[in-house]
Amino acid sequence: MRFNHVLRFAAGAVALAVVATGCGGGSDKTASQHAADGKLTIGIKYDQPGLGLRNKDGSFSGFDVDVAKYVADKLGVKPENITFKEAPTPQRETLIQNGQVDYIVGTYSITDKRKEKVDFAGPYYQTGQSLLVRSDNTDITGVESLNGNKKLCSVKGSTPAQNVKDKYAKDVQLQEYDTYSLCVEALKSGSVDAVTTDDTILRGFAAQSPGAMKVVGAPFTVEKYGIGVKKGDTESRKKINDAIEAMITSGAWKAALEKNFAGTGFEIPAPPTVDRY
Repeated sequence: MRFNHVLRFAAGAVALAVVATGCGGGSDKTASQHAADGKLTIGIKYDQPGLGLRNKDGSFSGFDVDVAKYVADKLGVKPENITFKEAPTPQRETLIQNGQVDYIVGTYSITDKRKEKVDFAGPYYQTGQSLLVRSDNTDITGVESLNGNKKLCSVKGSTPAQNVKDKYAKDVQLQEYDTYSLCVEALKSGSVDAVTTDDTILRGFAAQSPGAMKVVGAPFTVEKYGIGVKKGDTESRKKINDAIEAMITSGAWKAALEKNFAGTGFEIPAPPTVDRY
């Protein structure tokens, strides 16, 4: 009896271990190693028009998507062998650390705090934080007019949300949602007065709903977008940096911006300098 009980316990433990391993879905291989195998899993945003968007037909579009594909191609991986995985802002570091993605191209601002957990290639783009309001709003004209306890929406765990907490908490009520698309819906319904994040993200949302919303004021921060990779993966970071520089010098970088922001009045900035730290 006791022997049978031990056998059943051992079998159960093995089964639990198998289930636990299957649920993680991660890998210990680096991005370069997966690329050598011919496949990559890349984290992107699914809800940012012009940058990272999952379309109704299941395809993906946006500047970040084009950057992700260009880098993958330079690593030797064709588009059909890329698996795109949604990378919500609060989960990005975890996805990289657990090996659930090889790298993330998802409006991922490079910060010292994030560099404690992951490494960054790039930057591949530089922008700044702005404000999105309804088109009929005349009270909010820029960050200097954020007063009177207005309701301002941003995303949990994002750099813009932290900026508001650090600098403007006395003037506004910060509402933190899981995604920027939810913030935009709250803005349209009147639940919040403004949405704050990077200028390019806001312009993409404004272009998606012509006449409904507008970007106001000048950008009031500097945000450098990087490609997140596993901490200590120097080889992959170097190869991705090479790919970013190739995209910029070849003209593909500018072409991707022109394609994804056509008709929005967006002025293409000078490309950033890749940081070889």
